[in-house]
Amino acid sequence: MKLYCLALTFILSIATMAANAQNKLKGTVYEGSGSTRISDVFVHDLTNKQMTLTDKNGNFEIQAAPGHMVVFSAPTYGADTVYITDLSNKKIRLSPQGIQLNTVNISSTRKTFDPQTEYPEVYEKSKVYALSPSTWFSREGRNARRLKKYFKREVQEREIDQAFNPRFVSTVVPLKGEDLENFMTLYRPKYDDIKSGDQQSLTVYINDAYKKYQALPPEKRSPQSLEQ
Repeated sequence: MKLYCLALTFILSIATMAANAQNKLKGTVYEGSGSTRISDVFVHDLTNKQMTLTDKNGNFEIQAAPGHMVVFSAPTYGADTVYITDLSNKKIRLSPQGIQLNTVNISSTRKTFDPQTEYPEVYEKSKVYALSPSTWFSREGRNARRLKKYFKREVQEREIDQAFNPRFVSTVVPLKGEDLENFMTLYRPKYDDIKSGDQQSLTVYINDAYKKYQALPPEKRSPQSLEQ
């Protein structure tokens, strides 16, 4: 009887693994219409609440099924929501998104992001328990720890957005329109530059950046020209 139970458990485990494998959605995320792959894209199945990130090669794998809605999002890119009709390999393309200069007050239009409240399961799964070493090596645990780091970066990026916003920057430097957008893209501060919340220090940073911007030849004052 005991042997029968063990055999039944083994068969059920194999069946579960096979079913899970059949419900995996795989694919790659690219930038625009080109061949550049995007890493650390947040992939979120709104139907079953599963989530993951693309790897360094832009590849992703997530549990999903036909009829599900999956959102792909990343900083500086427009998000894309995909309705899943089948589980064939997907090519997802995200368009680069510039700074929105018509956003007058970023802090009032962007929702405060509290990942521990919105995604508590990620923080629970990311824990490593001394009596359960498998929590460190499991795929689910590794994925949760990657997501936790991603959420930390996202919180910091939003804080940068709130401090380094078009309305404030335009009061420090005499730039408007596309010139302001290019300047803010080229000289976006790091989190360490704004985390103190000291507006005077940020003003000094912006003025120093503007001097560097002015020293560039006109044809180099855009992100695209510097990449060439």
